Amino acid sequence: MSKPTENLSNDPAELRAMIAALQAENAQIAAENAKMSATLRVHDQLVQALRLRIAKLQKLAFGKSSEKIEREIEQLELALEDLLVAVAEDDDAPIDEGLNEPIPEEPSVPALRRRPRVSDATLRERRELDPGTCCPDCGGDLRVVGEDVSELLDMIAAQMKVVQIARIKKSCRRCEKMVQEPAPSRPIPGSMAGPNLLAHVLVSKFDDHLPLYRQHEIFARMGADIPESTLVGWCGRAMKTLSPLIERIEADIMGSDLLHADDTPIRVLDRSRRDKGLGKGVKQGRIWAYVRDQRPWAGASSPGAVYRFAPNWKEEHVLSHLAEARGILQADGYKGYAKLYEPEANGVPRLREAACWAHLRRDFHDFWTSTKSEIAREALDRIGKLYDIERDINGQPADVRGTARQKLSQPKVSAFFAWSEQQLLRIPGKSDLAKAFRYGLSRQKAFSLFLSDGRVAIDNNPAERALRPIGIGRKNWLIAGADTGAETLARAMTVIETAKLNSLDPQAYLADILNRIHDHKINRLDELLPWNWTPLNAAHSEAA
Repeated sequence: MSKPTENLSNDPAELRAMIAALQAENAQIAAENAKMSATLRVHDQLVQALRLRIAKLQKLAFGKSSEKIEREIEQLELALEDLLVAVAEDDDAPIDEGLNEPIPEEPSVPALRRRPRVSDATLRERRELDPGTCCPDCGGDLRVVGEDVSELLDMIAAQMKVVQIARIKKSCRRCEKMVQEPAPSRPIPGSMAGPNLLAHVLVSKFDDHLPLYRQHEIFARMGADIPESTLVGWCGRAMKTLSPLIERIEADIMGSDLLHADDTPIRVLDRSRRDKGLGKGVKQGRIWAYVRDQRPWAGASSPGAVYRFAPNWKEEHVLSHLAEARGILQADGYKGYAKLYEPEANGVPRLREAACWAHLRRDFHDFWTSTKSEIAREALDRIGKLYDIERDINGQPADVRGTARQKLSQPKVSAFFAWSEQQLLRIPGKSDLAKAFRYGLSRQKAFSLFLSDGRVAIDNNPAERALRPIGIGRKNWLIAGADTGAETLARAMTVIETAKLNSLDPQAYLADILNRIHDHKINRLDELLPWNWTPLNAAHSEAA
């Protein structure tokens, strides 16, 4: 449309027409550029979503692999979230909040949106828009013929509340006796912290991993200046109040005849190591998780998790934690467990070892990722067929699981170990692949225990899942304040994670417990355990 300047007309009307045409052309180009930019953003969004899905599927297929994949998933999630926000900011179309559930018939595009779900127990406020009693056109009387109801999801801002407890004093007109109700028990004697506030502080710190200095800032915005030193004291005293309950949880779970166990590192301040260790005054401790989860085989005991801190990785800590344990221990190949599997005087070991197939599979996966070895790929395929069987029998009673495993899994396990011995003759003995085969063959009995006992899981994933909150928390608080601080963390996670495993809201549970525990009979403490707990209001209703 443009012309060389020497060919331009001197006619003003023609020049105006040319300018109008150029403006229209520019507008069209700008619209096309905007459309292309929007398309590119959508494509980027799809690429990021697909990369994230691939990473998560790799983790699902091969179990918890290297920290590199974990970090990649985290970074992809952050990148995708930022990209989605940017796309939504430039989108003027009405927002599509999706359907109530993703449609499985559309698998090619990741389901990025889903309509919000709100519990029936959520507070609802009804606002009626009434057109009145008279018709706006003719003035006639209006009658109700129905209504259209839509929902708007809103939030009530958290706020502090001061509860004034007024104990009225009265005197008898006849004998002058003074009568007054006794002061109610408080979660922390002599403190003004209420049970709901304490529960909020504990869950924010130990479950949402929000340090106390950040909570101090949040409370200040609500109009309450609570010093960090006061928050520290509240946390410590609240944990002391909960100690009898935590001890009962630990005793009940650690007395189980089948436990999952795993550990993870945690950085701890240590002033004696200012010139050495992981950093200035920092050492590496361990958090152990011991999990009871009988849901996969419809067991009678409720799930729960016990966390224990140790200042190092020495076996003496594990031996102490499991000093009274009897039955089966499902764990990885940590050498500290070895003494627990040794036969006692009667020739029977106190604990039988159940090995983790996910741990073995991870070794083959790591080797296959780096070398694309066909032998490693076949090992993964063989183990994958065992998991296919497990998915079909998950949630079935132990005897049903045992029968299915004897029929379907036993031949595959025998064939796997026979094949493993053959492969060792074909590959270099010092390779990582050979180490993986030797690891499985040296623990063949432990890897086969799940075949003869339907209660035993094929892997140790319940314990690995129990340690995920520690990994999330490390990114926020980075370092535990001291050994005692890490011990408090472990005990707080015991009660919070056990509540969550029993499908409880940990904040509501702790608030009710802190409100009741001082007045609760000590010989009826089991009533307050997460799997037995009934909220105080519900308990009163049942009694009535």
